[in-house]
Amino acid sequence: MSHTILFIQPSQKPESRTYSDYESVNECMEGVCKIYEEHLKRRNPNTPTITYDISQLFDFIDQLADISCLVYQRSTNTYAPYNKEWIKEKIYVLLKQAAGTKINMD
Repeated sequence: MSHTILFIQPSQKPESRTYSDYESVNECMEGVCKIYEEHLKRRNPNTPTITYDISQLFDFIDQLADISCLVYQRSTNTYAPYNKEWIKEKIYVLLKQAAGTKINMD
């Protein structure tokens, strides 16, 4: 469990910057997915079920003006910065594990 701070700037406007914090990297990556899902719900308010694939999620991440994470490192008592590509890699691993778990449970 590494405390993780997520920074997002959706547009070029500095005032669009926000941050949120999570207890772990995985929770943070789930948070990024939820942000995208909320975005889809706002764009499609009359659609009862929202579905998307990972390429659409990655396109959304790429279209953000900025997104990055700071992850707490116990060994040095500091936060290490991570970029957009790292976030996409972590989301890929998380979703792949989730899909594998669902398949194994059937």
